Amino acid sequence: MEEITIVEDSDNIIGFKERERLNPQDIYRVSALWIKNTEGKILLAKRAYTKKKHPGLWGPAVAGTIAKDETYEQNIIKEAEEELGLLSIKLKKGPKQRVASQDYNHFTQWFFLIIDKDSEDFVIDKKEVAEIRWFTKGELLGLVKNNPSGVINSIKEINLLKSLLG
Repeated sequence: MEEITIVEDSDNIIGFKERERLNPQDIYRVSALWIKNTEGKILLAKRAYTKKKHPGLWGPAVAGTIAKDETYEQNIIKEAEEELGLLSIKLKKGPKQRVASQDYNHFTQWFFLIIDKDSEDFVIDKKEVAEIRWFTKGELLGLVKNNPSGVINSIKEINLLKSLLG
């Protein structure tokens, strides 16, 4: 069983817990990768419909929950390779965000990557990702405004979204 890193309100590690044993009060860590191309388009991934959390919702191109003995950066590099087939990427560290609801409670460390690649040239893991697509800023803002139930909560946070869009 995979153990997840558990933290307190300041994101300091206080322990580890099996994923299946997490409860809504547990604060855990997530890494997320915001990918743009040189045209300013944003790559989003629709989560696989078989995922327990947020099935079929649009979210960052890559995301993962931090396991025991793993850093935010180690996790996002691993997830980028697993989910999109990206190797030897040069990341820029972005903001850290606290995301909390009735069902989950975590810190998300954002990372940025600029890459020019057609969506069909990525090697996606269908167990993790249903599809990927490049969005213009306007299309993404329209998606969040017109179909908020179709995107994960962290992207709906408009101040964060504006900072991610630059």
